[in-house]
Amino acid sequence: MNTLALGPSFLDPDKLISTFGLVGILVIVFAESGLLIGFFLPGDSLLFTTGLLVSDGKYISQPLWLVCLLLWAAAVVGDQVGFLFGRKVGPSLFNRPDSKLFKRENVEKAHEFFEKYGPRSIVLARFVPIVRTFTPIVAGVARMRYRTFVVYNVIGGLLWACGVTLLGHSLGQVSFVRDNIELILVAIVLVSVIPVAIELLRARAAKRKRAAAQPPQPVSGRGRHRAGDSRPDDDPGHRG
Repeated sequence: MNTLALGPSFLDPDKLISTFGLVGILVIVFAESGLLIGFFLPGDSLLFTTGLLVSDGKYISQPLWLVCLLLWAAAVVGDQVGFLFGRKVGPSLFNRPDSKLFKRENVEKAHEFFEKYGPRSIVLARFVPIVRTFTPIVAGVARMRYRTFVVYNVIGGLLWACGVTLLGHSLGQVSFVRDNIELILVAIVLVSVIPVAIELLRARAAKRKRAAAQPPQPVSGRGRHRAGDSRPDDDPGHRG
């Protein structure tokens, strides 16, 4: 099966799986779930392709239930690491300078997502690229109750890692899907990006609305001085 590389060729799910096997898949799922450098990895399409390959036994010889169990564990452990990292780093993460592998904008987006949905964001973020990497870290920075985080992390990891993999396995039995796998993967990526696009549009609209509602600022301090903001005795022109 040849799939379409949705980005750099080395991130092509089929190539990743054929090269690194199940161990490589687990490492990628772990990294994308909670490491700062994992935000660019193809989580959704990789899980879907994994389900497809399990269905025909190519590259992955382990049974489906074991693959799902291992993927679930990798996703949960990844989020746990991200959460603990956020607790250790704290608010200083928001002041970290940008680099090739770190953009403060991504952290701020995850923070807004966390503030909007609260504990549910740990589950919902699983299905939003980039946001899913930074949300557990932001939860750690915000000192979210650990037990609450664990519960939502386990649920979110199950729905995402097992759900998308099982979806790929089920659809892999359909001839149309197998014959048009490139289009299916593109559709998965587009659907997963829709929530991010909606949030960006909402944020821009809210920013413009706040800017329009702000009262005009004084042009300079000289105008305030003439309006009597200082006493005449303080003006050098009134001395002597």
